[in-house]
Amino acid sequence: MRSTTARRTVLSVAAAAALLSVSACGGNVGGGGGDDAAAFPEGPITLTVGQAAGGSTDLIARSLGEGMSEDLGETVAVVNQPGANGAVATKEVAGKEADGHELVLLNASLITITPLAVSEEEAVDLENLDVIKGLSQDDYVLVASAESGFETLEDIQGADSLTYGTTGVGTGSQLAQAILFAEAGVDGTEVPFDSGSPALTAVMGNQVQVATIQLGEAKPQIDAGTVTPILTFSAERNEFLPDTPTATEAGYDIPVSQYRALAAPKGLPEETTSRLVEAADAALATDTYQAFNEDNLLTPHEISGEEVVTEWNELRDRYAELVEEHGISLTGD
Repeated sequence: MRSTTARRTVLSVAAAAALLSVSACGGNVGGGGGDDAAAFPEGPITLTVGQAAGGSTDLIARSLGEGMSEDLGETVAVVNQPGANGAVATKEVAGKEADGHELVLLNASLITITPLAVSEEEAVDLENLDVIKGLSQDDYVLVASAESGFETLEDIQGADSLTYGTTGVGTGSQLAQAILFAEAGVDGTEVPFDSGSPALTAVMGNQVQVATIQLGEAKPQIDAGTVTPILTFSAERNEFLPDTPTATEAGYDIPVSQYRALAAPKGLPEETTSRLVEAADAALATDTYQAFNEDNLLTPHEISGEEVVTEWNELRDRYAELVEEHGISLTGD
């Protein structure tokens, strides 16, 4: 009797150990499918955009979402929630469950420039997000009205009276132009606008002589000859304006571009992150997405989430130094 009881005890212990082993490996007793992360996605995914529909960030999100949906086998629905340069939407997504079903399309300016123009409480910190993938680069170009006769930065520096447009508080175009003018000793009368489109219209009509605009907005007017490109603010010459020099070539180290990236609430399971990276890579590799970049004058900047965090934090610190060095206020005060 003792020996039978002993044998039963040994078998029970062995069975329990086997069960623990299976559980630790992510299996289950019924032989079915694994843990929640392994099952991802388990339904539709929401990709929130902190800008209005129809703009560059929105279009990028929709093109990316379409490709990811095909790879994941689930709908990736784009939802627009504009406000505070994307801060409202980003903070809301950051507070949601980190299960991979809530994503946000980030503009670098929200992280690198906006904190220079708002309070610490209003700023967005990358520490509250898991960055999944870097996507693209949208460059800025300083343009002059055709009637101004300006063709180079030296022409602008030598102007007796200058009027220039700005495109909104905390934007990359505002920062790039402010730093350039401070370093190049350009003085003039500022005319503020609330975005690039009205500023560009003002340059076309010679209401202001120059303004810094996103390349995608300015290129049709450059091609039409109604505005003249003076320089770009990319680190290297933009492939869509190969004959236009950079600010760096002119002697001013001001690499300011609008970068975009895909992110999610902090704390994604490793398996879920890997699956999202895989889906994003698949979307970026499609002919459809590459044609979208070409059509919208976007330069691919497809780097890892870790590289995005390093790059954007370095840019934030660099911009803060330049703003302090030159006594620049981005708040309009």
